Amino acid sequence: MAKDMTLLWGTGSPPCWRVMIALEEKNLQGYNQKLLSFEKMEHKSQQVLDINPRGQLPTFKHGDNVINESYAACFYLESQFKSQGTKLIPDGPAEQALMYQRMFEGLTFYEKLNVVIYYSFDWFVPEGERHESALKRNKEALVTELRLWEGYLQKLGSGSYLAGPSFTLADVVVFPTVGTVFRFGLSPERYPKLGEYHNLLKERPSIRASWPPHWLESPKGLDTLKDI
Repeated sequence: MAKDMTLLWGTGSPPCWRVMIALEEKNLQGYNQKLLSFEKMEHKSQQVLDINPRGQLPTFKHGDNVINESYAACFYLESQFKSQGTKLIPDGPAEQALMYQRMFEGLTFYEKLNVVIYYSFDWFVPEGERHESALKRNKEALVTELRLWEGYLQKLGSGSYLAGPSFTLADVVVFPTVGTVFRFGLSPERYPKLGEYHNLLKERPSIRASWPPHWLESPKGLDTLKDI
């Protein structure tokens, strides 16, 4: 089954990481994959554009089926391989409702993180167009978001996943954002529940197997978020 799958991906990209975690959890190792460089603009190559006209990563194909949006790919993998690997959508309505809620809140979390990171570097916003007032406002919005997730985890109690006692799609899609905030210097002392959650999941086999390779090569991250 995995041999019919192709994933084009970039290291350190949370959307790519989501799909890779889902593939690991569904025991779909051995898929065709190619690591592309964002710096070299390989995500805009014809190889990618032929499958994904947006020129973005991940680019994912299963047989003739193309699913490039990371959330959609994760849902697809769970739907097509329900009886294989980890069950990622719980049966109970309360846990399922919480899972869906946290999954889609995860998009807001990722967006607020990106705004701070991309604004701090010359990635999307040229230096001449960056303003301290905007950076301050973006950081404040990220702090508010981080406190929300601290509160969610506090309410669930120690050792919990995002939707309760079971690892679910919510963890598949949100953990890469959590991993990224700590890679960029977030203080686990200031956000202890997020730090505990990060420590709980970072040794999970699916997450270790898909850990961004350039993070392994350079374990020391950045300090962009150290004062957040």
